[in-house]
Amino acid sequence: MRTPQIDKLAPFTKLLGLNVSRVEEGYCQGVLETDDKLKNIHETQGKVVRILHGGIISTLADTCMAFALVSSLDEDELPRTLEIKVSYFAAVTSGALVCESKIVHKGGSFAALESEITNDGRLVAKATATFGIVKAKRD
Repeated sequence: MRTPQIDKLAPFTKLLGLNVSRVEEGYCQGVLETDDKLKNIHETQGKVVRILHGGIISTLADTCMAFALVSSLDEDELPRTLEIKVSYFAAVTSGALVCESKIVHKGGSFAALESEITNDGRLVAKATATFGIVKAKRD
């Protein structure tokens, strides 16, 4: 199993506050605490509600799927997201997001992965993605 060097591969995760809590071959779990800077402001019936931006959930799923795939790649291979689909089931206003991602199929130069994203135990989104597997360029 290849252990992804998260800080090196995706420094963007620090900006979001994403904590990759577990990586096993073909699997990754990431945790993200919600924060007001990651939310949109909605006003309904005179009440202000802060809801986590959907792009944060998409980014969480994409990142965790990439790390799940990296764990099964050779040192000279890198993942490339080709497409991602996210289905949102519930709005997130507070608490922690937990994303569990796994490889569904890997063969040749492509892989299919899926993620489940929960918020304090409640399923809030599912994502699927197709990744390309490419050889790293040598400098």
